[in-house]
Amino acid sequence: MLSKLPDWLQAWIFPLAVLVLWQTLGSVGVLSPTLLPTPWDIGAKCVELALNGKLWVHLEASVIRATMGFALGGSLGLLIGLVAGFNKIAEELLDPSLQMLRTVPLLSVIPLFILWFGVGQLSQVLLIALGSFFPLYVNTFAGVRSVDRKLYEVTRVLQYSRLQQAFRLILPAALPNVLLGIRLSLGIAWLCLVVAELMGADSGIGYMIQDARTYSQTAVVFVGIGIFAAVGKLSDSLVRLLESRMLRWKEAYKG
Repeated sequence: MLSKLPDWLQAWIFPLAVLVLWQTLGSVGVLSPTLLPTPWDIGAKCVELALNGKLWVHLEASVIRATMGFALGGSLGLLIGLVAGFNKIAEELLDPSLQMLRTVPLLSVIPLFILWFGVGQLSQVLLIALGSFFPLYVNTFAGVRSVDRKLYEVTRVLQYSRLQQAFRLILPAALPNVLLGIRLSLGIAWLCLVVAELMGADSGIGYMIQDARTYSQTAVVFVGIGIFAAVGKLSDSLVRLLESRMLRWKEAYKG
């Protein structure tokens, strides 16, 4: 019977069942309203924050930070990934050091960022950029190097120049990996945003969650978590929409 429902409706069955159970247990007093407020209370608090304008102020600050950090780190990851993928010498010079830096835990560099750039917008954006850099770099590099060698032979028969090979063969073939890297980088950007906004920020969804925790406003904490989930899902859906448009030519693509 469930298989007869539309796909988008099937995806909502489990979340709605969890919400109904959650609301029921909270209404009968099984769950503590301080530790785990009901979905109705969380929704009411979200509406309250939206009406008094606080939610939009914090959301705007978070979106600006995440966008700036992703734009900086993602563009550098894409550029360096292309350079290292196209050029063997660049790979030998850059890739070993970048792979070593990639294994360094992101939280361990926070004290250095605070010492170098202070507690402010710059250090927060750079932390997000650092987290966004590596997924896009690794996937771009892998995409360039995974082009079928037989296709190179075809371009040689057709007498393609190096520039034609790059734009007509390598970049289109690497596009699925690049788009995957963008999706992963966006996810990491939102994860790093929470950490960045705990570094002395005075606005943002992460700051709102931290402030709510101090005053035991659990409903506000859940509102912040929900905002992160919703915006993260929206950004991921936009990239998937971009994939469906740009990868129509790829028969194996099932977007």
